[in-house]
Amino acid sequence: MKRLATGSRGEQLAVEYLERAGFTLLTRNFRCRAGEIDLVAQDGDELVFIEVRTRRGSNFGSPEESVTPRKQRKMAECAYSYLAEHAVHGRPWRVDVIAIELRGDTVKRIDHYKHALQ
Repeated sequence: MKRLATGSRGEQLAVEYLERAGFTLLTRNFRCRAGEIDLVAQDGDELVFIEVRTRRGSNFGSPEESVTPRKQRKMAECAYSYLAEHAVHGRPWRVDVIAIELRGDTVKRIDHYKHALQ
């Protein structure tokens, strides 16, 4: 399966996971000058910016390992852009990472890391 298809499958799995966990999805693929945030959701009163990393196999490391310091900076910049663009000031927010490993069409694991940026 091509990389884009793997990414799309991972995002859909993440949306389903978040909905089961009680999150409300607000936006998919929010784009700004710094890049893109995969998902923006609401968890109670908190706005959550979510990066979804999906891998098939471990040839290129784990999904978590692909969230480099550079990627973390871009995620924070995108979160600030969203907050400014949507005039959401003073509201609690965080950045999460959802790591998904697939083996064929089977989900091997989904791990949700809350407060991935400190």
